[in-house]
Amino acid sequence: QLQLVESGGGLVQPGGSLRLSCVASGFTLKHSPIGWFRQAPGKEREGVSCIRQLDDYTYYADSVKGRFTISRDSAKNTAYLQMNSLKPEDTAVYYCATVLFCAPPLRGHHWGQGTQVTVSS
Repeated sequence: QLQLVESGGGLVQPGGSLRLSCVASGFTLKHSPIGWFRQAPGKEREGVSCIRQLDDYTYYADSVKGRFTISRDSAKNTAYLQMNSLKPEDTAVYYCATVLFCAPPLRGHHWGQGTQVTVSS
């Protein structure tokens, strides 16, 4: 059974960093692009980044470009989202998901359960 499990969220001060992990089971990341999404209270879910399995092409939303970095480790069947220079507006539940195309608007297919990121002093 296909499963995605996120971890790495937490409370961090503005300007700090976190690295989120997304461990896949039941399929290999080599077979699908992977996207990261986030949803803040009262807001729609936003696709923030994705990585394409064929050539490691990456996409970033303007809101995170230059601060977030997506990557994957095929040996560990894990995708990552390195988040630097975090801002209070980055506070949200972060989800990883398989996507059909690594291009906006990102549309998730199989979802993880999410991990909370809170940026606050």
